[in-house]
Amino acid sequence: MPHGRRRFRTAVAGAVLAVAALAGCTGGSGPAPAASASSRAGTPSPAPTSRWDVSPASVAAVGDSITRAFDACSLLADCPEASWATGTDPAVNSLARRLLGAGRVAGNSWNLARSGARMAALPEQMARAAAERPELVTVMIGANDACRPTPAGMTPVADFRRSFEAALDRLRKDAPEARVYVASVPDLRRLWDTGRASPLVRRVWELGVCGSMLADAEDLGAAAEARRTAVRDRVVAYNGVLAEVCAADELCRYDGGAVFGFRFDESLLSTWDWFHPSRAGQARLAELAYRRITAT
Repeated sequence: MPHGRRRFRTAVAGAVLAVAALAGCTGGSGPAPAASASSRAGTPSPAPTSRWDVSPASVAAVGDSITRAFDACSLLADCPEASWATGTDPAVNSLARRLLGAGRVAGNSWNLARSGARMAALPEQMARAAAERPELVTVMIGANDACRPTPAGMTPVADFRRSFEAALDRLRKDAPEARVYVASVPDLRRLWDTGRASPLVRRVWELGVCGSMLADAEDLGAAAEARRTAVRDRVVAYNGVLAEVCAADELCRYDGGAVFGFRFDESLLSTWDWFHPSRAGQARLAELAYRRITAT
Protein backbone atom coordinates (compact mmCIF):
# COMPACT_ATOMS: atom_id res chain seq x y z
CA MET A 1 0.00 0.00 0.00
CA PRO A 2 1.50 3.40 -0.95
CA HIS A 3 2.50 5.64 1.94
CA GLY A 4 -0.05 8.31 0.94
CA ARG A 5 -2.95 5.88 1.06
CA ARG A 6 -1.74 4.45 4.41
CA ARG A 7 -1.67 7.96 5.77
CA PHE A 8 -5.21 8.58 4.46
CA ARG A 9 -6.62 5.46 6.17
CA THR A 10 -5.14 6.70 9.43
CA ALA A 11 -6.66 10.12 8.87
CA VAL A 12 -10.25 9.37 8.03
CA ALA A 13 -11.94 7.16 5.48
CA GLY A 14 -9.73 4.11 4.96
CA ALA A 15 -9.89 2.12 1.81
CA VAL A 16 -11.61 3.97 -0.94
CA LEU A 17 -14.91 2.28 -1.49
CA ALA A 18 -18.30 2.97 -2.49
CA VAL A 19 -21.47 3.73 -0.77
CA ALA A 20 -23.48 3.42 0.19
CA ALA A 21 -28.55 -1.54 -9.46
CA LEU A 22 -31.88 -9.62 -16.22
CA ALA A 23 -39.06 -18.87 -28.85
CA GLY A 24 -39.45 -19.68 -31.82
CA CYS A 25 -41.68 -21.33 -34.54
CA THR A 26 -40.97 -24.07 -37.03
CA GLY A 27 -42.27 -23.94 -40.54
CA GLY A 28 -43.48 -26.85 -42.63
CA SER A 29 -46.19 -28.04 -44.96
CA GLY A 30 -46.98 -31.36 -43.23
CA PRO A 31 -50.16 -32.09 -41.30
CA ALA A 32 -50.72 -30.34 -38.02
CA PRO A 33 -49.83 -32.43 -34.96
CA ALA A 34 -52.66 -33.94 -32.95
CA ALA A 35 -53.76 -31.97 -29.93
CA SER A 36 -52.33 -33.15 -26.63
CA ALA A 37 -54.54 -34.71 -23.99
CA SER A 38 -54.13 -31.68 -21.78
CA SER A 39 -55.17 -29.25 -24.52
CA ARG A 40 -58.20 -31.41 -25.50
CA ALA A 41 -59.30 -31.40 -21.89
CA GLY A 42 -58.89 -27.64 -21.64
CA THR A 43 -56.04 -27.95 -19.09
CA PRO A 44 -53.07 -25.66 -19.75
CA SER A 45 -49.68 -27.28 -20.08
CA PRO A 46 -47.46 -26.64 -17.06
CA ALA A 47 -44.99 -23.77 -17.39
CA PRO A 48 -41.27 -24.54 -17.07
CA THR A 49 -40.18 -24.58 -13.44
CA SER A 50 -37.63 -21.93 -12.44
CA ARG A 51 -34.56 -23.16 -10.59
CA TRP A 52 -34.34 -19.92 -8.63
CA ASP A 53 -34.91 -20.39 -4.88
CA VAL A 54 -36.71 -17.56 -3.08
CA SER A 55 -36.02 -19.06 0.37
CA PRO A 56 -32.40 -20.27 0.58
CA ALA A 57 -31.28 -21.82 3.85
CA SER A 58 -27.77 -20.33 3.89
CA VAL A 59 -26.09 -17.16 2.62
CA ALA A 60 -22.48 -16.29 1.83
CA ALA A 61 -21.53 -12.70 1.05
CA VAL A 62 -18.56 -11.56 -1.03
CA GLY A 63 -17.46 -8.10 -2.06
CA ASP A 64 -15.94 -4.99 -0.54
CA SER A 65 -16.34 -2.60 2.37
CA ILE A 66 -20.02 -1.94 1.77
CA THR A 67 -20.73 -5.57 2.67
CA ARG A 68 -18.36 -5.27 5.63
CA ALA A 69 -20.35 -2.19 6.77
CA PHE A 70 -17.17 -0.14 6.97
CA ASP A 71 -17.61 3.14 8.89
CA ALA A 72 -21.24 2.25 9.71
CA CYS A 73 -20.59 2.02 13.46
CA SER A 74 -17.23 3.64 14.18
CA LEU A 75 -14.38 5.43 12.45
CA LEU A 76 -12.18 3.38 10.15
CA ALA A 77 -13.59 0.04 11.20
CA ASP A 78 -15.65 -2.76 9.71
CA CYS A 79 -18.97 -3.42 11.45
CA PRO A 80 -20.14 -6.78 10.05
CA GLU A 81 -23.04 -6.97 12.49
CA ALA A 82 -24.55 -4.05 10.55
CA SER A 83 -23.94 -5.57 7.10
CA TRP A 84 -26.86 -5.45 4.67
CA ALA A 85 -26.06 -9.05 3.64
CA THR A 86 -25.33 -11.05 6.77
CA GLY A 87 -25.60 -8.68 9.73
CA THR A 88 -27.29 -9.49 13.01
CA ASP A 89 -28.35 -5.94 13.96
CA PRO A 90 -32.19 -5.86 14.17
CA ALA A 91 -32.18 -2.20 13.10
CA VAL A 92 -30.60 -3.18 9.78
CA ASN A 93 -32.67 -6.37 9.35
CA SER A 94 -30.15 -7.83 6.96
CA LEU A 95 -30.89 -10.05 4.01
CA ALA A 96 -29.81 -13.10 6.02
CA ARG A 97 -32.18 -12.19 8.87
CA ARG A 98 -35.06 -11.75 6.42
CA LEU A 99 -34.38 -15.02 4.59
CA LEU A 100 -33.22 -17.27 7.43
CA GLY A 101 -34.77 -15.77 10.54
CA ALA A 102 -32.92 -13.98 13.31
CA GLY A 103 -32.03 -17.15 15.16
CA ARG A 104 -30.43 -18.86 12.16
CA VAL A 105 -28.03 -16.18 10.91
CA ALA A 106 -25.14 -17.48 13.00
CA GLY A 107 -23.90 -20.74 11.55
CA ASN A 108 -25.81 -20.34 8.29
CA SER A 109 -24.23 -17.20 6.86
CA TRP A 110 -20.67 -16.10 6.12
CA ASN A 111 -19.36 -12.60 5.42
CA LEU A 112 -16.28 -13.15 3.25
CA ALA A 113 -16.05 -9.64 1.79
CA ARG A 114 -12.93 -7.54 2.34
CA SER A 115 -12.70 -3.78 2.68
CA GLY A 116 -10.76 -2.28 -0.20
CA ALA A 117 -11.37 -5.25 -2.53
CA ARG A 118 -11.57 -4.80 -6.28
CA MET A 119 -12.99 -7.20 -8.84
CA ALA A 120 -9.60 -8.91 -9.25
CA ALA A 121 -9.99 -10.24 -5.68
CA LEU A 122 -13.41 -11.79 -6.31
CA PRO A 123 -12.28 -15.22 -7.60
CA GLU A 124 -10.42 -15.90 -4.34
CA GLN A 125 -13.38 -14.73 -2.26
CA MET A 126 -15.72 -16.88 -4.36
CA ALA A 127 -13.54 -19.94 -3.78
CA ARG A 128 -13.90 -19.39 -0.04
CA ALA A 129 -17.64 -18.98 -0.42
CA ALA A 130 -17.93 -22.17 -2.48
CA ALA A 131 -16.18 -24.11 0.27
CA GLU A 132 -19.11 -23.34 2.59
CA ARG A 133 -21.62 -24.80 0.07
CA PRO A 134 -24.07 -21.91 0.49
CA GLU A 135 -27.49 -21.93 -1.17
CA LEU A 136 -27.16 -18.21 -1.98
CA VAL A 137 -24.12 -16.02 -2.64
CA THR A 138 -24.45 -12.24 -2.67
CA VAL A 139 -22.01 -10.13 -4.69
CA MET A 140 -21.47 -6.40 -4.25
CA ILE A 141 -18.18 -5.17 -5.70
CA GLY A 142 -16.84 -2.77 -8.31
CA ALA A 143 -16.90 0.68 -6.73
CA ASN A 144 -13.21 0.45 -5.83
CA ASP A 145 -12.41 -0.35 -9.47
CA ALA A 146 -13.77 3.09 -10.37
CA CYS A 147 -12.79 4.92 -7.17
CA ARG A 148 -9.08 5.46 -7.80
CA PRO A 149 -7.01 8.58 -7.19
CA THR A 150 -7.47 9.50 -10.87
CA PRO A 151 -9.53 8.05 -13.73
CA ALA A 152 -6.34 6.66 -15.28
CA GLY A 153 -6.16 4.11 -12.47
CA MET A 154 -9.62 2.65 -13.02
CA THR A 155 -9.80 -1.08 -13.82
CA PRO A 156 -10.15 -1.68 -17.59
CA VAL A 157 -13.58 -3.07 -18.49
CA ALA A 158 -12.06 -6.17 -20.14
CA ASP A 159 -10.12 -7.00 -16.97
CA PHE A 160 -13.25 -6.43 -14.88
CA ARG A 161 -15.15 -8.92 -17.08
CA ARG A 162 -12.41 -11.56 -16.95
CA SER A 163 -12.26 -11.45 -13.17
CA PHE A 164 -16.04 -11.65 -12.77
CA GLU A 165 -16.30 -14.58 -15.18
CA ALA A 166 -13.46 -16.33 -13.35
CA ALA A 167 -15.23 -15.78 -10.03
CA LEU A 168 -18.47 -17.38 -11.23
CA ASP A 169 -16.53 -20.25 -12.80
CA ARG A 170 -14.77 -20.79 -9.49
CA LEU A 171 -18.07 -20.91 -7.62
CA ARG A 172 -19.55 -23.40 -10.07
CA LYS A 173 -16.59 -25.74 -9.61
CA ASP A 174 -17.44 -26.51 -5.98
CA ALA A 175 -20.99 -25.18 -5.52
CA PRO A 176 -22.74 -25.73 -8.89
CA GLU A 177 -26.26 -25.25 -7.48
CA ALA A 178 -25.63 -22.06 -5.50
CA ARG A 179 -27.84 -19.13 -6.47
CA VAL A 180 -26.08 -15.80 -6.97
CA TYR A 181 -27.45 -12.31 -6.38
CA VAL A 182 -25.39 -9.55 -8.00
CA ALA A 183 -25.84 -5.94 -6.90
CA SER A 184 -25.04 -3.12 -9.31
CA VAL A 185 -22.23 -0.65 -8.64
CA PRO A 186 -23.56 2.58 -7.06
CA ASP A 187 -23.78 5.79 -9.06
CA LEU A 188 -20.76 7.70 -7.76
CA ARG A 189 -21.70 10.85 -9.62
CA ARG A 190 -25.03 10.97 -7.78
CA LEU A 191 -23.07 10.71 -4.53
CA TRP A 192 -20.97 13.70 -5.58
CA ASP A 193 -24.11 15.66 -6.42
CA THR A 194 -25.63 14.78 -3.04
CA GLY A 195 -22.75 16.04 -0.91
CA ARG A 196 -20.93 18.67 -2.93
CA ALA A 197 -22.84 21.61 -1.44
CA SER A 198 -21.87 20.77 2.15
CA PRO A 199 -18.61 22.31 3.43
CA LEU A 200 -18.28 19.53 6.03
CA VAL A 201 -18.68 16.77 3.43
CA ARG A 202 -16.21 18.45 1.09
CA ARG A 203 -13.61 18.71 3.85
CA VAL A 204 -13.85 14.97 4.47
CA TRP A 205 -13.71 14.15 0.77
CA GLU A 206 -10.63 16.35 0.39
CA LEU A 207 -8.70 13.85 2.53
CA GLY A 208 -8.68 11.60 -0.51
CA VAL A 209 -12.03 9.83 -0.69
CA CYS A 210 -12.60 8.53 -4.24
CA GLY A 211 -10.45 11.16 -5.89
CA SER A 212 -11.44 10.14 -9.41
CA MET A 213 -14.98 11.37 -8.73
CA LEU A 214 -14.92 13.54 -5.60
CA ALA A 215 -11.70 15.54 -5.87
CA ASP A 216 -12.30 19.30 -6.21
CA ALA A 217 -16.00 18.78 -5.55
CA GLU A 218 -16.83 22.46 -6.12
CA ASP A 219 -15.08 22.61 -9.50
CA LEU A 220 -17.70 22.76 -12.26
CA GLY A 221 -15.22 23.47 -15.04
CA ALA A 222 -15.04 21.48 -18.26
CA ALA A 223 -12.08 19.34 -17.20
CA ALA A 224 -13.62 18.39 -13.85
CA GLU A 225 -16.95 17.59 -15.50
CA ALA A 226 -15.21 15.45 -18.11
CA ARG A 227 -13.40 13.57 -15.35
CA ARG A 228 -16.64 12.84 -13.49
CA THR A 229 -18.36 11.78 -16.69
CA ALA A 230 -15.54 9.35 -17.45
CA VAL A 231 -15.91 7.75 -14.01
CA ARG A 232 -19.69 7.46 -14.32
CA ASP A 233 -19.36 5.96 -17.82
CA ARG A 234 -16.96 3.37 -16.43
CA VAL A 235 -19.43 2.45 -13.66
CA VAL A 236 -22.17 2.08 -16.29
CA ALA A 237 -19.85 -0.21 -18.28
CA TYR A 238 -19.09 -2.28 -15.18
CA ASN A 239 -22.80 -2.70 -14.55
CA GLY A 240 -23.25 -3.80 -18.15
CA VAL A 241 -20.66 -6.52 -17.56
CA LEU A 242 -22.37 -7.64 -14.34
CA ALA A 243 -25.72 -7.88 -16.13
CA GLU A 244 -24.36 -9.73 -19.19
CA VAL A 245 -22.23 -12.26 -17.34
CA CYS A 246 -24.95 -12.92 -14.78
CA ALA A 247 -27.55 -13.42 -17.55
CA ALA A 248 -25.44 -16.25 -18.98
CA ASP A 249 -25.79 -18.21 -15.71
CA GLU A 250 -29.32 -19.51 -15.07
CA LEU A 251 -28.75 -19.46 -11.32
CA CYS A 252 -27.62 -15.82 -11.24
CA ARG A 253 -29.91 -12.84 -10.69
CA TYR A 254 -28.75 -9.24 -11.27
CA ASP A 255 -30.48 -6.45 -9.39
CA GLY A 256 -31.50 -4.70 -12.61
CA GLY A 257 -29.62 -1.54 -11.62
CA ALA A 258 -31.47 -1.09 -8.32
CA VAL A 259 -28.41 -0.03 -6.30
CA PHE A 260 -27.11 2.16 -9.13
CA GLY A 261 -30.46 3.92 -9.37
CA PHE A 262 -31.05 4.34 -5.64
CA ARG A 263 -30.65 7.82 -4.20
CA PHE A 264 -28.56 7.72 -1.03
CA ASP A 265 -29.18 11.04 0.70
CA GLU A 266 -27.05 12.26 3.57
CA SER A 267 -29.28 10.53 6.14
CA LEU A 268 -28.23 7.16 4.66
CA LEU A 269 -24.47 7.89 4.63
CA SER A 270 -21.86 7.39 7.33
CA THR A 271 -21.14 10.60 9.22
CA TRP A 272 -17.53 9.42 9.51
CA ASP A 273 -16.78 9.65 5.80
CA TRP A 274 -20.00 10.72 3.99
CA PHE A 275 -19.32 7.91 1.57
CA HIS A 276 -20.20 4.49 2.96
CA PRO A 277 -23.76 3.58 3.95
CA SER A 278 -24.78 4.22 7.53
CA ARG A 279 -26.81 1.62 9.42
CA ALA A 280 -29.91 3.14 7.83
CA GLY A 281 -28.25 2.92 4.42
CA GLN A 282 -27.33 -0.71 5.04
CA ALA A 283 -31.00 -1.39 5.87
CA ARG A 284 -32.06 0.06 2.51
CA LEU A 285 -29.55 -2.15 0.69
CA ALA A 286 -30.97 -5.19 2.51
CA GLU A 287 -34.47 -4.19 1.42
CA LEU A 288 -33.46 -3.77 -2.21
CA ALA A 289 -31.76 -7.18 -2.24
CA TYR A 290 -34.64 -8.96 -0.51
CA ARG A 291 -37.17 -7.62 -3.02
CA ARG A 292 -35.13 -8.83 -5.97
CA ILE A 293 -34.19 -12.21 -4.53
CA THR A 294 -37.74 -13.09 -3.49
CA ALA A 295 -39.42 -11.80 -6.65
CA THR A 296 -41.22 -14.64 -8.51
